[in-house]
Amino acid sequence: MPQARLIDGTSLARRTVEETAKKAADLTDRTGTTPCLATVLVGADPASVTYVRMKRNRCRQAGIESRHVELPATTTTGELVAALRALSDDPAVHGILLQHPMGGHIDERAAFEAIAPEKDVDGVTFASFATMSFGLPGFVSCTPGGIMRLLDAYDVDPSGKRAVVVGRSAILGKPVGMLLLGRDATVTYCHSRTRDLASAVREADIVVAAVGRPRLIRGEDIKPGAVVIDAGYNAGNVGDVDFDSAVERAGLITPVPGGVGPMTIAVLLEQTVDAAARQLGA
Repeated sequence: MPQARLIDGTSLARRTVEETAKKAADLTDRTGTTPCLATVLVGADPASVTYVRMKRNRCRQAGIESRHVELPATTTTGELVAALRALSDDPAVHGILLQHPMGGHIDERAAFEAIAPEKDVDGVTFASFATMSFGLPGFVSCTPGGIMRLLDAYDVDPSGKRAVVVGRSAILGKPVGMLLLGRDATVTYCHSRTRDLASAVREADIVVAAVGRPRLIRGEDIKPGAVVIDAGYNAGNVGDVDFDSAVERAGLITPVPGGVGPMTIAVLLEQTVDAAARQLGA
């Protein structure tokens, strides 16, 4: 049996960042202002520190200024909200990324809502979810936005297809389902309380695994020829899909790493430049 084609997120992300760098340079030439992304990190979680450093490096590659705000682990919700509101009010900052997780004592939703919608380039606010859901201009959640770019790059038209999203997080599962619905897919959400998950997955033309449980989706449950998007990332570079078995049945599949992950950052950078252009009226 032929193996699935791999969806190369790394190459698409590289091209996206290159295009974004050109847009950033043009914007800077026309306005004299360099697009600026502020990253906010609470505490010193090693994975988060590494991820923020990676994003700042990508900013440099794309000609985007990076401002980093590092807050102690003891930061309260009120203090974090104040910091985010200050960045929202700063005309020199065009996009804001609040790295999560940020500690169990923080009210994450209150923190996200302190980000001005026009600077929510990570697509985490109520306003961004609403614009995604209604197909209005705004910023998409970056990982779901990256997933849609991957589908487009490999000529996968969701219209009329059955899409199963495994996971219902506010920044991944729910928004990617809404984006697929907006492209005329028939969307089913599955989660930890779904009965007979395997049966739902077997019906799917497109599977998006976004639940954070290693190898939850088994190859034997993949519909032959289905498109499998693995948005999970677990310890040991393991996704939410059992890749070795799924690759034998899928038509297209994202590897972990090298699939969805690179596109998340690429979309973040692109939306930062777009945010700067809107704020500068350019």
